[in-house]
Amino acid sequence: MPDGQVLEFAGLTKRFGTISAVADLTCSIQPGRITAFLGPNGAGKTTTLRMLLGLIRPTSGSATIGGRRYDELTYPLHTVGAVLEATGFHPGRTGAAHLTVYAQAAGIARSRVDEVLELVGLTHAAGRKVGGYSLGMRQRLGVAFALLGDPGVLVLDEPTNGLDPEGIRWMRSFLRTLAGEGRTILVSSHLLAEVQQTVDAALIISGGRLVFEGSLADLAYQEVPITLVDAPDRGALVAALEGAAVPLEHLRTGIQVQGLDAAHVGAIAASAGVALSALTDRGPALEEIFLEYVNGTRPPLLLTDDPRRVTPPDANDADDEPEVEAVTDWDADTASVADGTDEPEDATKPAEPDIDPEARADEEGANR
Repeated sequence: MPDGQVLEFAGLTKRFGTISAVADLTCSIQPGRITAFLGPNGAGKTTTLRMLLGLIRPTSGSATIGGRRYDELTYPLHTVGAVLEATGFHPGRTGAAHLTVYAQAAGIARSRVDEVLELVGLTHAAGRKVGGYSLGMRQRLGVAFALLGDPGVLVLDEPTNGLDPEGIRWMRSFLRTLAGEGRTILVSSHLLAEVQQTVDAALIISGGRLVFEGSLADLAYQEVPITLVDAPDRGALVAALEGAAVPLEHLRTGIQVQGLDAAHVGAIAASAGVALSALTDRGPALEEIFLEYVNGTRPPLLLTDDPRRVTPPDANDADDEPEVEAVTDWDADTASVADGTDEPEDATKPAEPDIDPEARADEEGANR
């Protein structure tokens, strides 16, 4: 069984000229659960993932996998599998041949290619050229590549992009199974709705800065509870609530009560002998809360002792201060990550990749 590793970002910063793509990012991702890395387009998500995978160098700070940078991993594909794009496939090569290239380069048995193709449901298309694959099929092929070395860490950028409803359901179930095996799963997306049914925790980044770190329960927390209640005898319900000095508002669909949760409202109705036809906690949708964090209208939730936090922080997170690790010279071993190229690179010291598209768009806009 593969071992999940803790992913640590400590003061991680990346600047492209005058543009700050990522600024002082400090957080951790724990094994055995699925963590969503959320933010609007251009927020710095892909830049952060590329620094984690050794594809670009941080300006300062560190990103580590089990305490080591990617270029320090002895067997990268056996430690972390990553998919940042679903477009870096040779159109004239079959799905099986694409995976075989990487398997041979990493010393992985050819039989593993057949195993991962079966895991992602592409056995029937293994002999077809990738140029004829749909976007959803290419997404599955990317996941197959990430699983070649049976790694304990998976980093997936927009994994549901291009999938039909059945494919999305499959992806959710598949990731849940992998997390249940103890792996560390980090999934990036620009829409919370795409991942909220799957993930255990979330990180939200906006303008290159972390604005939320916690569970979905933390994300949904609201200081003043709101309850929607209704009854066949709405007059009796209103009388019971007014008798308890409860502030209420009449809606077309029922009575909205502020300041009390559903349990307390239900108790008031029960004590007055009022039968209810509806009773539910009514808070803002998670998507609305996500947008409030992104737009800066909701204060960041980062401190472990913030009263808005519902779930307790991990003990290790509270006790250990991550150390900022100095960035050393580039290591050629980082070329083994699939970052959208079809062949493993064969260079002694690869040049730093082009500016990340997220940061490039920002910089071009600033120069206009």
